Amino acid sequence: MGRAAEALEEGNPVDRGILSVLILLAIGILMLRPFQWGKFFSRNIALMALLCFALVSVVWSDFPFVAFKRWFRDLGNYLVILVVISDPHPLEAVRTVLRRLCYLLIPVSILIYKYFPEMGKQYDPWTGVAMFVGATTSKNTLGVLCLVSGIFFFWDTVTRWSERKERLTRRIIIVNAIFFGMTLWVLNLANSATSTVCLVIGCLVVVAAQSGWGKRHPHLLKVMIPGSFCLYLILAFGLDFNGALAGAVGRDPTLTGRTDIWKAVLSTNTNPLLGTGYSSFWLGTRLNHVWASVGNITEAHNGYLEIYLNLGLIGDFLLIVFLIACYRTICNRLSPSFSLASLGMALWTILLFYNMTESAIFNGQLLWIIFMLVVMIASSHTQTAPDAVPVKNSLSKGAQFKVRERVAVWGRI
Repeated sequence: MGRAAEALEEGNPVDRGILSVLILLAIGILMLRPFQWGKFFSRNIALMALLCFALVSVVWSDFPFVAFKRWFRDLGNYLVILVVISDPHPLEAVRTVLRRLCYLLIPVSILIYKYFPEMGKQYDPWTGVAMFVGATTSKNTLGVLCLVSGIFFFWDTVTRWSERKERLTRRIIIVNAIFFGMTLWVLNLANSATSTVCLVIGCLVVVAAQSGWGKRHPHLLKVMIPGSFCLYLILAFGLDFNGALAGAVGRDPTLTGRTDIWKAVLSTNTNPLLGTGYSSFWLGTRLNHVWASVGNITEAHNGYLEIYLNLGLIGDFLLIVFLIACYRTICNRLSPSFSLASLGMALWTILLFYNMTESAIFNGQLLWIIFMLVVMIASSHTQTAPDAVPVKNSLSKGAQFKVRERVAVWGRI
Protein backbone atom coordinates (compact mmCIF):
# COMPACT_ATOMS: atom_id res chain seq x y z
CA MET A 1 0.00 0.00 0.00
CA GLY A 2 2.83 2.39 0.84
CA ARG A 3 4.56 1.95 -2.53
CA ALA A 4 1.29 2.44 -4.41
CA ALA A 5 0.66 5.69 -2.53
CA GLU A 6 4.17 6.92 -3.32
CA ALA A 7 3.66 6.08 -7.00
CA LEU A 8 0.56 8.29 -7.07
CA GLU A 9 2.60 11.19 -5.70
CA GLU A 10 5.51 10.73 -8.12
CA GLY A 11 3.46 10.02 -11.25
CA ASN A 12 4.63 8.22 -14.38
CA PRO A 13 7.83 9.69 -15.90
CA VAL A 14 7.01 8.32 -19.37
CA ASP A 15 3.56 9.93 -19.37
CA ARG A 16 5.08 13.12 -18.00
CA GLY A 17 7.60 13.27 -20.83
CA ILE A 18 5.05 12.63 -23.58
CA LEU A 19 2.59 15.15 -22.17
CA SER A 20 5.34 17.76 -21.83
CA VAL A 21 6.23 17.38 -25.51
CA LEU A 22 2.57 17.68 -26.52
CA ILE A 23 2.16 20.82 -24.41
CA LEU A 24 5.22 22.41 -26.01
CA LEU A 25 3.93 21.51 -29.48
CA ALA A 26 0.52 23.03 -28.68
CA ILE A 27 2.17 26.23 -27.44
CA GLY A 28 4.29 26.39 -30.58
CA ILE A 29 1.27 25.96 -32.87
CA LEU A 30 -0.74 28.60 -31.01
CA MET A 31 2.13 31.07 -31.26
CA LEU A 32 2.16 30.65 -35.04
CA ARG A 33 -1.60 31.23 -35.40
CA PRO A 34 -3.44 34.56 -35.17
CA PHE A 35 -5.54 33.53 -32.18
CA GLN A 36 -7.56 36.28 -30.46
CA TRP A 37 -6.70 35.69 -26.82
CA GLY A 38 -8.57 38.72 -25.50
CA LYS A 39 -11.89 37.66 -27.00
CA PHE A 40 -11.37 34.09 -25.83
CA PHE A 41 -10.81 35.13 -22.20
CA SER A 42 -13.75 37.56 -22.24
CA ARG A 43 -16.08 34.86 -23.57
CA ASN A 44 -14.96 32.25 -21.02
CA ILE A 45 -14.82 34.21 -17.76
CA ALA A 46 -16.50 31.44 -15.75
CA LEU A 47 -13.93 28.89 -16.94
CA MET A 48 -11.07 31.27 -16.17
CA ALA A 49 -12.42 31.80 -12.64
CA LEU A 50 -12.64 28.04 -12.03
CA LEU A 51 -9.13 27.37 -13.33
CA CYS A 52 -7.64 30.31 -11.41
CA PHE A 53 -9.20 29.17 -8.15
CA ALA A 54 -7.86 25.67 -8.81
CA LEU A 55 -4.40 27.19 -9.25
CA VAL A 56 -4.69 29.26 -6.06
CA SER A 57 -5.75 26.14 -4.13
CA VAL A 58 -2.23 24.81 -4.62
CA VAL A 59 -1.22 27.17 -1.78
CA TRP A 60 -3.14 25.26 0.92
CA SER A 61 -2.48 21.79 -0.47
CA ASP A 62 -0.50 19.33 1.66
CA PHE A 63 1.42 18.49 -1.53
CA PRO A 64 1.77 21.85 -3.34
CA PHE A 65 4.35 20.71 -5.89
CA VAL A 66 2.30 17.63 -6.85
CA ALA A 67 -0.87 19.75 -7.05
CA PHE A 68 0.83 22.32 -9.29
CA LYS A 69 2.21 19.62 -11.60
CA ARG A 70 -1.27 18.16 -11.98
CA TRP A 71 -2.79 21.58 -12.62
CA PHE A 72 -0.19 22.34 -15.28
CA ARG A 73 -0.73 18.92 -16.87
CA ASP A 74 -4.46 19.61 -17.10
CA LEU A 75 -3.73 23.04 -18.55
CA GLY A 76 -2.16 21.19 -21.46
CA ASN A 77 -5.57 19.71 -22.30
CA TYR A 78 -7.00 23.19 -22.79
CA LEU A 79 -4.02 24.22 -24.94
CA VAL A 80 -4.67 21.24 -27.22
CA ILE A 81 -8.35 22.22 -27.39
CA LEU A 82 -7.27 25.72 -28.43
CA VAL A 83 -5.24 24.18 -31.27
CA VAL A 84 -8.48 22.75 -32.68
CA ILE A 85 -10.42 25.99 -32.08
CA SER A 86 -7.76 28.10 -33.80
CA ASP A 87 -7.94 25.96 -36.95
CA PRO A 88 -9.08 27.94 -40.05
CA HIS A 89 -12.19 25.70 -40.17
CA PRO A 90 -12.86 24.85 -36.49
CA LEU A 91 -16.20 23.12 -37.05
CA GLU A 92 -14.69 20.74 -39.57
CA ALA A 93 -11.72 20.28 -37.22
CA VAL A 94 -14.05 19.14 -34.42
CA ARG A 95 -15.72 16.58 -36.68
CA THR A 96 -12.33 15.35 -37.84
CA VAL A 97 -10.90 14.99 -34.33
CA LEU A 98 -13.94 13.10 -33.01
CA ARG A 99 -14.22 10.88 -36.06
CA ARG A 100 -10.57 9.89 -36.15
CA LEU A 101 -10.54 9.26 -32.41
CA CYS A 102 -13.43 6.81 -32.79
CA TYR A 103 -12.03 5.31 -36.01
CA LEU A 104 -8.85 4.41 -34.16
CA LEU A 105 -9.87 3.28 -30.67
CA ILE A 106 -13.11 1.39 -31.34
CA PRO A 107 -11.67 -0.99 -34.00
CA VAL A 108 -8.47 -1.42 -31.97
CA SER A 109 -10.56 -2.43 -28.94
CA ILE A 110 -12.33 -5.04 -31.08
CA LEU A 111 -9.02 -6.37 -32.41
CA ILE A 112 -7.65 -6.65 -28.88
CA TYR A 113 -10.75 -8.55 -27.76
CA LYS A 114 -10.50 -10.89 -30.75
CA TYR A 115 -6.77 -11.59 -31.01
CA PHE A 116 -5.09 -10.32 -27.82
CA PRO A 117 -7.68 -10.88 -25.07
CA GLU A 118 -5.20 -10.81 -22.19
CA MET A 119 -3.98 -7.33 -23.23
CA GLY A 120 -7.50 -5.95 -22.95
CA LYS A 121 -8.37 -7.33 -19.52
CA GLN A 122 -7.93 -6.17 -15.97
CA TYR A 123 -8.87 -8.07 -12.83
CA ASP A 124 -10.59 -6.74 -9.77
CA PRO A 125 -8.00 -6.90 -6.94
CA TRP A 126 -10.64 -8.07 -4.43
CA THR A 127 -12.96 -10.37 -6.38
CA GLY A 128 -10.72 -11.41 -9.26
CA VAL A 129 -13.48 -10.70 -11.78
CA ALA A 130 -12.14 -9.99 -15.27
CA MET A 131 -13.02 -6.59 -16.77
CA PHE A 132 -12.58 -5.75 -20.45
CA VAL A 133 -10.77 -2.42 -20.95
CA GLY A 134 -9.97 -2.62 -24.68
CA ALA A 135 -7.60 0.07 -25.94
CA THR A 136 -8.05 2.16 -22.78
CA THR A 137 -6.71 1.93 -19.24
CA SER A 138 -9.87 1.02 -17.31
CA LYS A 139 -13.40 -0.31 -17.64
CA ASN A 140 -14.95 3.11 -17.00
CA THR A 141 -12.66 4.80 -19.54
CA LEU A 142 -13.72 2.29 -22.17
CA GLY A 143 -17.33 3.05 -21.29
CA VAL A 144 -16.70 6.78 -21.76
CA LEU A 145 -15.00 6.12 -25.09
CA CYS A 146 -18.07 4.22 -26.27
CA LEU A 147 -20.31 6.97 -24.90
CA VAL A 148 -18.46 9.67 -26.85
CA SER A 149 -18.27 7.51 -29.98
CA GLY A 150 -21.94 6.55 -29.85
CA ILE A 151 -23.26 10.07 -29.31
CA PHE A 152 -21.01 11.48 -32.06
CA PHE A 153 -22.04 8.97 -34.74
CA PHE A 154 -25.69 9.27 -33.75
CA TRP A 155 -25.57 13.09 -33.85
CA ASP A 156 -23.66 13.11 -37.13
CA THR A 157 -26.26 10.81 -38.72
CA VAL A 158 -29.23 12.80 -37.46
CA THR A 159 -27.81 16.13 -38.68
CA ARG A 160 -27.13 14.66 -42.13
CA TRP A 161 -30.41 12.75 -42.45
CA SER A 162 -32.18 15.45 -44.46
CA GLU A 163 -29.48 15.13 -47.14
CA ARG A 164 -29.44 11.32 -47.19
CA LYS A 165 -30.33 11.17 -50.92
CA GLU A 166 -26.97 12.65 -51.89
CA ARG A 167 -24.44 9.97 -52.76
CA LEU A 168 -21.61 11.20 -50.51
CA THR A 169 -23.91 11.84 -47.56
CA ARG A 170 -25.46 8.41 -47.95
CA ARG A 171 -22.02 6.81 -47.75
CA ILE A 172 -21.18 8.77 -44.62
CA ILE A 173 -24.44 7.70 -42.98
CA ILE A 174 -23.70 4.04 -43.80
CA VAL A 175 -20.24 4.36 -42.24
CA ASN A 176 -21.78 6.03 -39.19
CA ALA A 177 -24.29 3.20 -38.80
CA ILE A 178 -21.54 0.58 -38.97
CA PHE A 179 -19.41 2.31 -36.36
CA PHE A 180 -22.42 2.98 -34.15
CA GLY A 181 -23.14 -0.76 -34.15
CA MET A 182 -19.48 -1.52 -33.36
CA THR A 183 -19.62 1.00 -30.52
CA LEU A 184 -22.69 -0.64 -28.99
CA TRP A 185 -20.99 -4.02 -29.16
CA VAL A 186 -17.87 -2.73 -27.38
CA LEU A 187 -20.08 -0.92 -24.83
CA ASN A 188 -21.76 -4.23 -24.06
CA LEU A 189 -18.32 -5.78 -23.46
CA ALA A 190 -17.41 -2.89 -21.16
CA ASN A 191 -20.58 -3.52 -19.15
CA SER A 192 -20.73 0.11 -18.04
CA ALA A 193 -24.26 0.85 -16.84
CA THR A 194 -23.59 4.57 -16.36
CA SER A 195 -22.29 5.05 -19.91
CA THR A 196 -25.17 3.02 -21.36
CA VAL A 197 -27.82 5.08 -19.60
CA CYS A 198 -26.07 8.35 -20.50
CA LEU A 199 -25.83 7.30 -24.16
CA VAL A 200 -29.60 6.76 -24.25
CA ILE A 201 -30.16 10.16 -22.60
CA GLY A 202 -27.78 11.89 -25.02
CA CYS A 203 -29.45 10.35 -28.09
CA LEU A 204 -32.86 11.47 -26.83
CA VAL A 205 -31.58 15.03 -26.41
CA VAL A 206 -30.13 15.04 -29.95
CA VAL A 207 -33.41 13.80 -31.40
CA ALA A 208 -35.39 16.39 -29.44
CA ALA A 209 -33.08 19.25 -30.47
CA GLN A 210 -33.01 18.26 -34.16
CA SER A 211 -36.70 17.35 -34.45
CA GLY A 212 -39.39 19.62 -35.84
CA TRP A 213 -40.94 19.87 -32.37
CA GLY A 214 -37.65 21.02 -30.85
CA LYS A 215 -37.12 23.64 -33.56
CA ARG A 216 -40.69 24.94 -33.09
CA HIS A 217 -40.45 25.00 -29.27
CA PRO A 218 -36.80 25.81 -28.48
CA HIS A 219 -37.63 27.63 -25.23
CA LEU A 220 -39.58 24.65 -23.91
CA LEU A 221 -36.68 22.33 -24.78
CA LYS A 222 -34.20 24.61 -23.00
CA VAL A 223 -36.28 24.44 -19.81
CA MET A 224 -37.05 20.72 -19.97
CA ILE A 225 -33.44 19.51 -19.87
CA PRO A 226 -32.29 21.22 -16.61
CA GLY A 227 -35.79 20.64 -15.21
CA SER A 228 -35.41 16.89 -15.81
CA PHE A 229 -32.09 16.88 -13.96
CA CYS A 230 -33.62 18.74 -11.01
CA LEU A 231 -36.45 16.19 -10.92
CA TYR A 232 -33.86 13.41 -10.94
CA LEU A 233 -32.06 14.99 -7.97
CA ILE A 234 -35.33 15.11 -6.00
CA LEU A 235 -36.06 11.47 -6.77
CA ALA A 236 -32.48 10.33 -6.15
CA PHE A 237 -31.93 12.02 -2.80
CA GLY A 238 -35.50 12.26 -1.58
CA LEU A 239 -36.87 8.86 -2.57
CA ASP A 240 -33.68 6.78 -3.04
CA PHE A 241 -34.40 6.52 -6.76
CA ASN A 242 -30.86 5.36 -7.62
CA GLY A 243 -30.96 2.36 -5.32
CA ALA A 244 -34.47 1.35 -6.35
CA LEU A 245 -33.62 1.62 -10.06
CA ALA A 246 -30.39 -0.35 -9.63
CA GLY A 247 -32.24 -3.11 -7.80
CA ALA A 248 -34.96 -3.21 -10.47
CA VAL A 249 -32.43 -3.89 -13.25
CA GLY A 250 -30.52 -6.47 -11.21
CA ARG A 251 -27.69 -4.20 -10.06
CA ASP A 252 -26.29 -3.67 -6.59
CA PRO A 253 -28.63 -1.27 -4.67
CA THR A 254 -25.49 0.36 -3.21
CA LEU A 255 -24.44 1.26 -6.79
CA THR A 256 -21.57 -1.25 -6.71
CA GLY A 257 -20.33 0.03 -3.37
CA ARG A 258 -20.46 3.71 -4.27
CA THR A 259 -22.52 4.65 -1.24
CA ASP A 260 -19.84 3.10 0.99
CA ILE A 261 -17.17 5.08 -0.89
CA TRP A 262 -19.08 8.34 -0.40
CA LYS A 263 -19.37 7.71 3.35
CA ALA A 264 -15.67 6.86 3.60
CA VAL A 265 -14.39 9.98 1.81
CA LEU A 266 -16.75 12.30 3.70
CA SER A 267 -15.53 10.83 6.99
CA THR A 268 -12.07 12.31 6.35
CA ASN A 269 -13.45 15.73 7.41
CA THR A 270 -11.78 17.93 4.80
CA ASN A 271 -12.08 21.73 4.80
CA PRO A 272 -15.70 22.23 3.64
CA LEU A 273 -15.06 25.66 2.14
CA LEU A 274 -11.67 25.29 0.44
CA GLY A 275 -11.09 21.54 0.20
CA THR A 276 -7.66 19.94 0.24
CA GLY A 277 -6.21 21.68 -2.82
CA TYR A 278 -6.31 20.82 -6.49
CA SER A 279 -6.13 17.02 -7.03
CA SER A 280 -4.69 16.61 -3.52
CA PHE A 281 -7.32 14.52 -1.75
CA TRP A 282 -6.03 11.15 -2.93
CA LEU A 283 -2.63 11.60 -1.33
CA GLY A 284 -1.00 10.99 2.04
CA THR A 285 -2.93 9.91 5.14
CA ARG A 286 -6.32 10.51 3.54
CA LEU A 287 -5.54 7.97 0.84
CA ASN A 288 -4.49 5.38 3.43
CA HIS A 289 -7.67 6.03 5.43
CA VAL A 290 -9.95 5.49 2.43
CA TRP A 291 -8.03 2.45 1.23
CA ALA A 292 -8.33 0.87 4.66
CA SER A 293 -12.10 1.37 4.52
CA VAL A 294 -13.16 0.56 0.94
CA GLY A 295 -10.11 -0.71 -0.93
CA ASN A 296 -7.69 0.69 -3.51
CA ILE A 297 -9.65 3.43 -5.29
CA THR A 298 -8.51 6.84 -6.51
CA GLU A 299 -11.80 8.60 -7.21
CA ALA A 300 -15.01 9.33 -5.32
CA HIS A 301 -17.26 8.05 -8.14
CA ASN A 302 -19.13 11.34 -8.06
CA GLY A 303 -17.77 14.35 -9.92
CA TYR A 304 -19.41 16.95 -7.69
CA LEU A 305 -18.16 15.20 -4.55
CA GLU A 306 -14.69 15.00 -6.10
CA ILE A 307 -14.66 18.77 -6.62
CA TYR A 308 -15.90 19.28 -3.05
CA LEU A 309 -13.08 17.16 -1.65
CA ASN A 310 -10.40 19.02 -3.61
CA LEU A 311 -11.81 22.56 -3.95
CA GLY A 312 -14.57 22.69 -1.32
CA LEU A 313 -17.92 24.42 -1.62
CA ILE A 314 -16.30 27.34 -3.45
CA GLY A 315 -15.10 24.95 -6.14
CA ASP A 316 -18.56 23.42 -6.51
CA PHE A 317 -20.11 26.88 -6.69
CA LEU A 318 -17.70 27.95 -9.45
CA LEU A 319 -18.39 24.69 -11.27
CA ILE A 320 -22.15 25.33 -11.15
CA VAL A 321 -21.63 28.88 -12.44
CA PHE A 322 -19.48 27.51 -15.25
CA LEU A 323 -22.06 24.87 -16.22
CA ILE A 324 -24.82 27.48 -16.25
CA ALA A 325 -22.68 29.74 -18.46
CA CYS A 326 -22.02 26.81 -20.81
CA TYR A 327 -25.73 26.03 -21.06
CA ARG A 328 -26.55 29.65 -21.85
CA THR A 329 -23.92 29.65 -24.59
CA ILE A 330 -25.28 26.44 -26.08
CA CYS A 331 -28.87 27.68 -25.95
CA ASN A 332 -27.91 30.96 -27.65
CA ARG A 333 -26.30 28.97 -30.50
CA LEU A 334 -29.16 26.48 -30.85
CA SER A 335 -30.35 27.07 -34.40
CA PRO A 336 -30.59 25.14 -37.70
CA SER A 337 -27.48 26.97 -38.97
CA PHE A 338 -25.31 25.61 -36.14
CA SER A 339 -25.83 21.86 -35.81
CA LEU A 340 -22.97 21.51 -33.29
CA ALA A 341 -25.19 23.15 -30.64
CA SER A 342 -27.38 20.05 -30.40
CA LEU A 343 -24.27 17.94 -29.74
CA GLY A 344 -23.21 20.44 -27.08
CA MET A 345 -26.63 20.24 -25.43
CA ALA A 346 -26.44 16.44 -25.41
CA LEU A 347 -22.93 16.44 -23.92
CA TRP A 348 -23.96 19.00 -21.28
CA THR A 349 -26.88 16.78 -20.24
CA ILE A 350 -24.70 13.67 -20.23
CA LEU A 351 -22.07 15.41 -18.10
CA LEU A 352 -24.67 16.32 -15.45
CA PHE A 353 -25.98 12.77 -15.11
CA TYR A 354 -22.66 10.97 -15.58
CA ASN A 355 -21.03 12.78 -12.68
CA MET A 356 -23.67 11.52 -10.28
CA THR A 357 -22.04 8.07 -10.19
CA GLU A 358 -18.64 8.67 -11.85
CA SER A 359 -15.97 11.40 -11.85
CA ALA A 360 -15.49 13.15 -15.20
CA ILE A 361 -14.37 16.67 -14.32
CA PHE A 362 -10.74 17.83 -14.74
CA ASN A 363 -7.83 15.36 -14.58
CA GLY A 364 -7.78 14.77 -18.33
CA GLN A 365 -11.11 12.95 -18.39
CA LEU A 366 -12.18 12.21 -21.98
CA LEU A 367 -15.81 13.26 -21.51
CA TRP A 368 -14.74 16.58 -19.94
CA ILE A 369 -12.26 17.32 -22.76
CA ILE A 370 -14.78 16.59 -25.53
CA PHE A 371 -17.41 18.68 -23.74
CA MET A 372 -14.97 21.58 -23.36
CA LEU A 373 -14.00 21.30 -27.03
CA VAL A 374 -17.60 21.61 -28.23
CA VAL A 375 -18.50 24.37 -25.77
CA MET A 376 -15.45 26.47 -26.64
CA ILE A 377 -16.27 26.16 -30.33
CA ALA A 378 -19.82 27.30 -29.57
CA SER A 379 -18.62 30.27 -27.52
CA SER A 380 -16.33 31.46 -30.34
CA HIS A 381 -18.85 30.81 -33.14
CA THR A 382 -19.68 33.86 -35.25
CA GLN A 383 -20.33 32.50 -38.74
CA THR A 384 -23.83 32.44 -40.20
CA ALA A 385 -23.27 29.23 -42.15
CA PRO A 386 -20.79 27.26 -40.06
CA ASP A 387 -21.04 23.99 -41.93
CA ALA A 388 -20.04 25.61 -45.20
CA VAL A 389 -16.40 25.47 -46.25
CA PRO A 390 -15.19 28.75 -47.77
CA VAL A 391 -13.70 28.44 -51.25
CA LYS A 392 -11.83 31.16 -53.11
CA ASN A 393 -13.92 32.86 -55.79
CA SER A 394 -11.00 32.79 -58.19
CA LEU A 395 -11.51 29.06 -58.74
CA SER A 396 -13.73 27.78 -61.50
CA LYS A 397 -17.00 26.08 -60.59
CA GLY A 398 -15.55 22.67 -61.38
CA ALA A 399 -12.50 23.34 -59.22
CA GLN A 400 -14.72 24.61 -56.40
CA PHE A 401 -16.74 21.41 -56.51
CA LYS A 402 -13.58 19.28 -56.33
CA VAL A 403 -12.29 21.26 -53.36
CA ARG A 404 -15.58 20.89 -51.50
CA GLU A 405 -15.74 17.18 -52.27
CA ARG A 406 -12.19 16.59 -51.05
CA VAL A 407 -12.84 18.54 -47.86
CA ALA A 408 -16.02 16.52 -47.28
CA VAL A 409 -14.28 13.20 -47.90
CA TRP A 410 -11.08 13.81 -45.92
CA GLY A 411 -12.49 16.14 -43.26
CA ARG A 412 -15.77 14.37 -42.50
CA ILE A 413 -14.90 10.74 -43.29
